[in-house]
Amino acid sequence: MTPGYWRRPDANEETFVDGWLRTGDIGSCDGEGFVYVEDRLKDMYISGGENVYPAEIENVLYELAEIREVAVIGVPDERWGEIGCVVVALQEQATLSAEAIFEHCRPKMARFKQPGHVVYVDELPRNATGKVLKFELRKSIKV
Repeated sequence: MTPGYWRRPDANEETFVDGWLRTGDIGSCDGEGFVYVEDRLKDMYISGGENVYPAEIENVLYELAEIREVAVIGVPDERWGEIGCVVVALQEQATLSAEAIFEHCRPKMARFKQPGHVVYVDELPRNATGKVLKFELRKSIKV
């Protein structure tokens, strides 16, 4: 284990609590003791009082051949509190309507998980290691 972040006392306070390393990951454990990482806590949003993990929706959307890359973020919604917004970059020359995306999701997930908005982009913002910068999407996407 590490003693902490180099010269980052703020990050140490947030990450190390009572001797425990708080990774920020959300997971589950099955009956046989296997641990599954579902998503990042900071990416989860609450829709209709239910926790929604964007990675689950993204995995369903990657079943569509037209999608090159996709991210799902929670955006404010009057009825549900938050609702999913699909931010998608399509394959070159591909077309895919928002309605086709919604129809693909309907039979594959509960209503509260189904996205309500689609925003098309040329590419998703990424950091130097290739990770999608969802906080940038949350700042820039307004629906």
